[in-house]
Amino acid sequence: MLLIPAIDLKEGKCVRLRQGRMEDDTVFSDDPVAVAGRWVAAGAKRLHLVDLDGAFAGKPRNAEVVHAIAEAYPDLIIQIGGGIRSEETIEAYLNAGVEYVIIGTKAVNEPHFVRDVALEYPRHIIVGLDAKDGKVAIDGWSKLSKHDVIDLAQHFESDGVEAIIYTDIARDGMMQGVNVEATARLARAINIPVIASGGITNIDDIHALGKVAHEGIMGAITGRAIYEGTLDFTEAAKLAESF
Repeated sequence: MLLIPAIDLKEGKCVRLRQGRMEDDTVFSDDPVAVAGRWVAAGAKRLHLVDLDGAFAGKPRNAEVVHAIAEAYPDLIIQIGGGIRSEETIEAYLNAGVEYVIIGTKAVNEPHFVRDVALEYPRHIIVGLDAKDGKVAIDGWSKLSKHDVIDLAQHFESDGVEAIIYTDIARDGMMQGVNVEATARLARAINIPVIASGGITNIDDIHALGKVAHEGIMGAITGRAIYEGTLDFTEAAKLAESF
């Protein structure tokens, strides 16, 4: 299992939100490129970037920062989400050195788009499903859809996406622990990898996820915990890789 540090971008800065609320943010750094370097030095092999402004605008707003990180660390595997709603955006990110693009709201609203880009850019498309009580949320978590998260994940698997990032939005940024049961349930229901997101607080959460990693959980994204110091990234990454 891979531990993946998150860098959430807002107005060119590295921030964290609580439960996706743009007005409830904490700025951790004015230099996201340096923050990426910090995690690379700590042993990160993959980085999770989110363009928060892009997610709300529906198009990239922090692309320059993403490009700068990809250029500074060419050996780092980068996945980016937030505001990816067109093939042009996908192509621009892949050309800049990003390995995976994450489609969220657009995937739920226009599922055929996922099928099309998975064919056009094989092995580069990930779908992010953010859920609460088993139902998928969209538009920056501001709306709860009627879609069941497992049904949608199975649909996207058949479309050829590379992986599913599953976020329990009730726990994201709240430091309340991972919803291990729901994550494992989703992983068992599909054959493509699941990346867990939301709620990682300390080393106990890595142990808990590790116990079910064999179900199909290939990685876990961590944000606030590694910035606030409740989780030592290097120690946790080594533990995750042991599963």
